[in-house]
Amino acid sequence: MPKAIRIHAHGGPEVLIYEDADPGQPGAGQILIRHTAIGLNFIDVYHRSGLYPPPGGFPLIPGGEAAGVVLKIGADVDWLKPGDRVAYAVNVGAYAEQRVIAADRVVKVPDGISDEQAAAMMLKGMTAEYLLRRTFKVKAGDTVLFHAAAGGVGLILGQWAKHLGATVIGTASSADKIELARAHGFDHVINYKEQDFVAGVAAITGGRKCDVVYDSVGNDTFPASLDCLRPLGTFVSFGQSSGPIPPFSMSLLAQKGSLFATRPTLFVYNARREDLVASAEALFDVVLSGAVEIKINQRYALKDAGRAHSDLEGRRTTGTTVLIP
Repeated sequence: MPKAIRIHAHGGPEVLIYEDADPGQPGAGQILIRHTAIGLNFIDVYHRSGLYPPPGGFPLIPGGEAAGVVLKIGADVDWLKPGDRVAYAVNVGAYAEQRVIAADRVVKVPDGISDEQAAAMMLKGMTAEYLLRRTFKVKAGDTVLFHAAAGGVGLILGQWAKHLGATVIGTASSADKIELARAHGFDHVINYKEQDFVAGVAAITGGRKCDVVYDSVGNDTFPASLDCLRPLGTFVSFGQSSGPIPPFSMSLLAQKGSLFATRPTLFVYNARREDLVASAEALFDVVLSGAVEIKINQRYALKDAGRAHSDLEGRRTTGTTVLIP
């Protein structure tokens, strides 16, 4: 029987159990996939720990992105066939050797992109796509600040933002991570453990500050991120790896310069099939063009998902990580 990682209660990495898991058969509008590579993301930690309520309750198979091969198709699926290479970014269910999934949530993987690349970039890359092209439309001449520059989204967004003509500023916690970010499009990287990043941004920009701040860190970088924005700038909170941002008064945005603030999610931005396809195609195009390079920095066996989570939470990973079934 196929194996999967399941959790039966919230907790640390030890609650990730490698066990038998029958994927079932595809129904109407569904397909059965054999996974070849699975992406690792911080949202997987949130589901495991209970920071985000588990969709569907327990037992839960975590994981939001993967690539693989179609094994079977259900009724009413006429645009896929067994053997097709596909990838997806959804909410949960990816930490498995096989799974049944709605066909309208997957996209075909084009030639020139490997399964590992697809698995490593669907959630992170389409996140970068909507952040840069829809939440705040970055254009040539804009100045961008991105926290956790050496993370999975950061290494993609840094390259893509540079390709769009922006000046890209990042924050990171070590010399190695700073070097990695600079190799992936970031013009300036501030070591936030050694320097106040607000002062760093002011110095880099000559006091003008940034047009947009993208923040997946949360508690540790708020409200200082607001002080990195020019008047009428945009604060984009799309994660909370250090804990949630505490409640704040809307008047704070007025005091800081009539700022805009938003808390977007990939699954809302790509809820419609046409938006999902457009997002994936934009990502594939920018990778195939060579403007954005997808490197796999860590690989773990699926059965070692607990170790992968420990390393991710311990900031011992950089960029993209995949689990191999």
